[in-house]
Amino acid sequence: MVVLKFGGTSVGKPERMKKIAELVLGTPGKKIVILSALSGTTNTLVAIGDHLLVGQHAKAEEEIARLEKHYEAFIKELYTSESFQAIGQEIVSRFFILIRLLAAGQFDNKSYRELLAQGELISTELFYQHLLERKISARLLPALYFMSIDENDEPELDKISERLKPLLTSLQHVDIIISQGYICRNHRNEIDNLKRGGSDYTASLIGAAIRAEEVQIWTDIDGMHNNDPRIVKKTVPISELTFDEASELAYFGAKILHPSTIVPAQKYNIPVRLKNTMDEKAPGTIITSKGSEGSFKAIAAKDGITAINIRSSRMLMAYGFLRRVFEVFENHKTPIDMVTTAEVAVSLTIDNNSRLADIETDLKKFGIISVDKDQTIICIVGQKITEQKAMLKKVFDSLGEIPIRMVSCGGSANNVSILVDKSYKDKALNALNEGLFDLR
Repeated sequence: MVVLKFGGTSVGKPERMKKIAELVLGTPGKKIVILSALSGTTNTLVAIGDHLLVGQHAKAEEEIARLEKHYEAFIKELYTSESFQAIGQEIVSRFFILIRLLAAGQFDNKSYRELLAQGELISTELFYQHLLERKISARLLPALYFMSIDENDEPELDKISERLKPLLTSLQHVDIIISQGYICRNHRNEIDNLKRGGSDYTASLIGAAIRAEEVQIWTDIDGMHNNDPRIVKKTVPISELTFDEASELAYFGAKILHPSTIVPAQKYNIPVRLKNTMDEKAPGTIITSKGSEGSFKAIAAKDGITAINIRSSRMLMAYGFLRRVFEVFENHKTPIDMVTTAEVAVSLTIDNNSRLADIETDLKKFGIISVDKDQTIICIVGQKITEQKAMLKKVFDSLGEIPIRMVSCGGSANNVSILVDKSYKDKALNALNEGLFDLR
């Protein structure tokens, strides 16, 4: 069985939803199709929820009415017969009645999460009815029947597998099963989600749960590129990546893939293929356990980084100093990205500033603290590139006179990370593209 996931842009227009029906039909064997919400829907639902949380009901209703009109226009183009036009209208009416009921009640975080789930629920139902109109045999299997997270918001893979297998056994005569990405239930059995970009994660979790032959992630770009095509003019798609390489790139900013996607697939060695909905003939990128060593593969950049420097000539070499520093970040539930040490100082980076003031207060007892915001981590990835001769020389020569705030090398054999001020990001990505890949 193959798992195919289609993102918001892939289902964002009626003609694209019709296109993915063709792509699904063209995939041999049994498959589970995972859909995101229509493009723009989740952002609008977030805006509605934000308005409701602060009591701005009129603004929320404006957004609801605008979104409802969008869906009414969508179904007019999606369905051709009067009977399915009526079914589409019933689906849209039913969902927007529920959205307005949520808005009219005591709106809290629980209501917010239920509101955000409606995008995936409506997109899958519309797609399912589209298949039925075309007389294509399929079944709709709600993700809320089997997807769950624990009290730490971590997916419960074993439980997902236990619930999913008997459901699939009961549908063994069905070749196309449709379900939702992103949404799940939490440990209180409330509707919850896997956070933004979670549809990729859903596909990988399902693939791992059923030991799928392959997980396919369909987006609007022809696979993972060697650099950010929005910033660098000349980039090339990468035909093959290892799980480790893909994980590094996703974590450090490659937008095509959710950072957590690789973990379940890697656990059971299930290939992940990245494909382009707009050009299904493009080869895309295949992610497996195999890869070529010693070459630069790709570059990714992660913005919104804050660098913190702790300078203390008295304490740095003291036993347990770093442990006490790290405990500050643990106590404030703030992950650390990069760490470098010198004789009298330690520098590290975080990508979440929500507890920064408290962190600074706690760190001041160790020494003098300085903070640099608006930094960017640039991650250079390749299988065992840290074992390559003159690797750092190539990186530094490529960057030329661009100031480097920090360098991290050796923590992973597949990754070299550098920290620069965000104002140098575009220049650095282009310089590395020329110097490491000779792409001008």
